[in-house]
Amino acid sequence: MKTFLIVTNMVKDPGLNLTEEIDNYIVSKGGKVLRAVRNGDGEDDHLEGCKDADCVIVIGGDGSILQAAREIAGSGKPILGVNAGTLGFLAETDPKDVRTAIDRVMSGDYEIRNRMMLNASINSNGGVVQMSPALNDIVISRYGTIQIINLSVYVNGEFLFTYSGDGIIIATPTGSTGYNLSAGGPIVQPEANLILLTPICAHTLNTRSIVLSDSDKIEVEIGMGRNGGSVTLEASADGSETCVMHSGDRITITRSQNTSAIIKLSNASFLQTLNKKLK
Repeated sequence: MKTFLIVTNMVKDPGLNLTEEIDNYIVSKGGKVLRAVRNGDGEDDHLEGCKDADCVIVIGGDGSILQAAREIAGSGKPILGVNAGTLGFLAETDPKDVRTAIDRVMSGDYEIRNRMMLNASINSNGGVVQMSPALNDIVISRYGTIQIINLSVYVNGEFLFTYSGDGIIIATPTGSTGYNLSAGGPIVQPEANLILLTPICAHTLNTRSIVLSDSDKIEVEIGMGRNGGSVTLEASADGSETCVMHSGDRITITRSQNTSAIIKLSNASFLQTLNKKLK
């Protein structure tokens, strides 16, 4: 690999010091650098440079990596995450080790781990809205006023049950350590092929997460509110891209044909990484 696109979250690297260090080091090793900056103000640089890059280096936390993964989905470009955030489950290296990581990537001393993604389409009043592929999860949650929401879940056309609560998380194995974990869902080996359904603050005592096949089609229909009134909810992909939904709308979630290629450098197993991150 010789050409790198560096995607920087300026909240995590406000003076661009780490970005400049990585840029200068790659150039000193004979490589070429393209850059994109994320300001968080809605004026973020687009990642068109990805098509000319051999690798995408993301400086930030897991949220920054998730955003980049959605934008380059289908390109096949591998992502190297540099953890300038907190837990950093998706990041493979820290700032202090980034030069060694770059040396290994440029020499081909790495593995690629392909992570499954999810597609979501929303059917509302006869129209269909297609959301960007999600690497972590699709979350359906209340929007605006605090109230219990009812979500009827169907799997492959067969009614499963109705969740009553604050919402539901449909997660990939990669997303099992995200919102799914906070909501009490199981942790899954990230290269597994399955889909998790985890309720958010369910208003029943016997509701638990459900593990489904990655080939299953999940449909969630938005129920009516109290006294038969319409409710407004929000569907989000990886906690970023959002779409407003209303009673009667239906969202369909399936495994995406796209995958995210994550660069793996460490010899540590997933369990070792989990032990380190969750201490």
